[in-house]
Amino acid sequence: MKTDLVIKILFIEKSVEDAEQIISLLRNNGIAVRPARATQAEQVQSALDELGPDLVLFDPSIGSVELRDLTRQLDAHGRDLSLIALVAHLDNDEVTNLFANGVRSIGLRPQPKQLMAVIQREFEALNTRRQLRRLEAALRESERRCDALLDSSTDAIAYVHEGMHVRANQAYLETFGYDSFEDLLGLPVLDMISPSHADEFKATLKMLSRGEKAPNLLDLQARRADAATFKASVEFAHATFEGESCLQVVFRRQQIDPGMIEHLQRDPVTGLFNRARTLEGIDQAVAAAAKGTKGQSLLLIEPDNWQSIVAGIGLGKADELLTAFAARVQTLLGLEDSAGLLAEHTIGVTLHSRNDESVKAWIASLQQSIASDIFDVGTRSITVTTSIGGSLLGEKNANTELLLDQASQALRNAQSQGGNRSELHDPAARDKADEERERYWLSLLKQALIQNEFVLYHQQIISLQDAEGEFSEILLRMNGPQGEVLPGFFMPIAEKHNLTPAIDRWVLNQVIDTLRARERYNSPTTFFVKLTAGSLNDATLLPWLGERLKQAALRHGQIVLEMTESKVVTALRPAQEFVNTWKQYGGHFALEQFGSGLNSFQLLNHIDADYLKIDRSYMAELPQHPENQKRVAELCRQTHEMKRLTIAEWVEDAASTSLLFACGVDFVQGNFLQEPQRLHG
Repeated sequence: MKTDLVIKILFIEKSVEDAEQIISLLRNNGIAVRPARATQAEQVQSALDELGPDLVLFDPSIGSVELRDLTRQLDAHGRDLSLIALVAHLDNDEVTNLFANGVRSIGLRPQPKQLMAVIQREFEALNTRRQLRRLEAALRESERRCDALLDSSTDAIAYVHEGMHVRANQAYLETFGYDSFEDLLGLPVLDMISPSHADEFKATLKMLSRGEKAPNLLDLQARRADAATFKASVEFAHATFEGESCLQVVFRRQQIDPGMIEHLQRDPVTGLFNRARTLEGIDQAVAAAAKGTKGQSLLLIEPDNWQSIVAGIGLGKADELLTAFAARVQTLLGLEDSAGLLAEHTIGVTLHSRNDESVKAWIASLQQSIASDIFDVGTRSITVTTSIGGSLLGEKNANTELLLDQASQALRNAQSQGGNRSELHDPAARDKADEERERYWLSLLKQALIQNEFVLYHQQIISLQDAEGEFSEILLRMNGPQGEVLPGFFMPIAEKHNLTPAIDRWVLNQVIDTLRARERYNSPTTFFVKLTAGSLNDATLLPWLGERLKQAALRHGQIVLEMTESKVVTALRPAQEFVNTWKQYGGHFALEQFGSGLNSFQLLNHIDADYLKIDRSYMAELPQHPENQKRVAELCRQTHEMKRLTIAEWVEDAASTSLLFACGVDFVQGNFLQEPQRLHG
């Protein structure tokens, strides 16, 4: 499931704490949530109107809302959504009753993994239904436009069902010498073909009707109503007419030179198919997989360290090297395989009729062939290695975008392990591959801590209310084998193996040194530093931090520790004790993703936060969403009444900045305002 989507969830739930626990579970898995809660039928109706939920999570034991009444209320609202029942255990009679009254799925509270899987599955199913409706509407519109284009086309086009004409345009009538379509209605299309080519045409129609591969272009003699004949090229395509499957047949008097078509589909440098033709081939492979074809796979192939190689041989010789590299790939292709250039130096290969082991053997033979060869480029002779990422293609991932994403991720994983590696996406082997990658990255993390291979960036936080001094958020990266790696990739592994407290200390140590250096140059700065949940239970962190601050002689408030609202809610007592102690050292604290929970402001009764960073989901296309503008303004009003300051993250345009100023936001942050920059003292 895409994790950049926001799931709108309506909880019909007695306990706020139980609802917050589910929200935290989702957010900890990288899924943004916009929640609401109702305990009465009137509140349900209000939430349906205001939130427009995707999922409704219903507690059958709530008592104040009956399931039958709820189902009728949801049906009357008219919005497609999924109703999920939350239970502590499974009881056969209860399960039967729940499904009989409109529940789509049942989630078990004591089993977070099962509950997570149910929510993800229902949300994906909901999006699939919505996408299907959009596609159906787009198809109807396309059919309407095609019908209009059909009448205006100069090509002779007919639709044929079981060999008979069911539709033809004016150009078709004129080409074959008929006055009106009534003259063609019920007439076999075979009557349009000269007897000398009738058998060939008939055989092609039979192949197409059985779904077999047939020539896309057929050269023959066509016959007019007056028995005169002419040379024509006939193209075939599957289509629908008035909801019935049929065949589109196009007659063209002038034959297009196949050699010219082939030339236009080739990349002029490498001789491989160009990007458009390659994507078309991938689409065809995906369509075949959706119909049950097995044994296909997509591979993405890149020379390792391409930029460094080009810098060494010169830009003028890059094409020469790429051509030689592509030639090595082509030599291993089978008759049904195809290769094309998808990007500057990325080759896409579609393999056909190979089992998993054969695909892996093909990859190994290509890597060995390239690594053992010497490439002559101008006056230089060099060796090259290659990284390959791919995905096996089956019915489950028969989607071009998904397939390319899987292959691309596999390629990046292979490159991140040092190059001359390969990775093949295979759902059956995913767990094993994940474990291997985790072991690899765990060793890199431990090495980074020992050898100072982390890197800090900072992004300015700009005051809209003329606050004095500079404000920036600290962003962490790690030096990996193929460049810098974002924390979203390595921090989950660090958290799993309890390395986050050590990483937090490393970051804080670097930040203190930077602040001390800036003080010497009279450049006062406030840094916002993310704190992981693991540090809340580190009893030695704050005494160590207090001593470091004392040694550096920094002013109070120059370091603002920050944590997400969801992490604080799930560890409320240790978070409260930590923040209170941190305040005694003169530190400030910020809550991230604020306003995303059910009772965000109630949390401030327990956590003394100085800054509230408004949840980023409110910032997406803010000018087009008045309800989000209203919510942000209300958040700012309540925050200022409590003497706190607000920060809006992920601000990506000038219009949003103006609206946020009007809403009363104190600070803004985002790539539109400033891209993250390397941190220097």
